[in-house]
Amino acid sequence: MENNEKELQVKALKNGTVIDHIPSDILFKVVSLLQLDSVKNQITIGNNLTSKRMGKKGIIKISDRYYEEEEISRIALIAPDAKINIIRNFEVIEKKVLSLPDSFTGIVKCPNPKCITNNEPMKTKFEVIKKNPVVLRCPYCEREIQQEDIQLL
Repeated sequence: MENNEKELQVKALKNGTVIDHIPSDILFKVVSLLQLDSVKNQITIGNNLTSKRMGKKGIIKISDRYYEEEEISRIALIAPDAKINIIRNFEVIEKKVLSLPDSFTGIVKCPNPKCITNNEPMKTKFEVIKKNPVVLRCPYCEREIQQEDIQLL
């Protein structure tokens, strides 16, 4: 009976992408990063779900949507331990491992108010200088950002 209860926490997905093991406190940052508020596909978001490994976790299921590697690498920026599962006909056909690229453009805000990216119409850029925990550096002003201080645009 306990297995059935766990399965009923979040409805099964026929086809699409499941992003699992998202820390509960950053679930909505992932929602924002993926711009899920403008997606027309069916989306299921679960938060504070019981997890043996994490205690509490978040999960996002996006029906009939598959993400490119660049989009997946962005998730690694704020949720490096999340798991990506590709679902077809209710079966997991692929599990993707998140990995950070060496740099990001246009998705993170520089916290330095004097940085040129905050004063001129230009995209931000950050270099990944440490992967666990994530530390980024703005090449324009040299400001470093710790993972917990990352603000998405």
